[in-house]
Amino acid sequence: MPYIPDPNVVFPNEYKTSCFLKNVITAPNIFVGDYTYYDDPDDPTAFERRNVLFNYPEFGDKLVIGKFCAIAAGTQFIMGPANHRVSSVTTYPFHVFGGLWTQRTPPHMAQLPRKGDIVVGHDVWIGRESVILPGVTIGHGAIVAACSVVTRDIPAYTVAGGNPARPLKKRFDDELIQLLLRFQWWDLPPEELAAVLPLLCEEDLEKVRHALRQRLGP
Repeated sequence: MPYIPDPNVVFPNEYKTSCFLKNVITAPNIFVGDYTYYDDPDDPTAFERRNVLFNYPEFGDKLVIGKFCAIAAGTQFIMGPANHRVSSVTTYPFHVFGGLWTQRTPPHMAQLPRKGDIVVGHDVWIGRESVILPGVTIGHGAIVAACSVVTRDIPAYTVAGGNPARPLKKRFDDELIQLLLRFQWWDLPPEELAAVLPLLCEEDLEKVRHALRQRLGP
């Protein structure tokens, strides 16, 4: 009998250009769900070092990525400490360079603006070379076009793109989106998920709608 892929392996196939991210994360403020992968022909296991920038856990913000997300090469998540103080005359970070400058200025991170956590929902596809800024939430099932700069929240099941990224279209109508959000297929046990894969990959959306209505009820 064919096996069900193991979410606890680093490389899920023989190509080794994609890795299941949760298995290579070490920072205490980065949380990644099962089966979410990062694809990079160079070294996908270097994601935490190369793609999560200015991550200082003591600052207090988090990067939370859901299950079954597809993150393309070059995507970068910019954490809060990348910011500069903007409430004073100068934005220059004198404090970090030592000596008398450090003695006569307040601690650098204490005065940085706090935008909040970056939260990526389940089943999100982020295109190549995109940049996600602090405090952004990307909803379940969203698609971020390649080379986008995400500066504000993206609703569930919405295609967004550009610099700054803006919603371009909804993937489905409101009823189907609500059915999918109720279904929460990403939380199904492995065997049950395998059984509904034909439905998840079905291109006849009316067939999907009918099946979800039957499964979920009114």
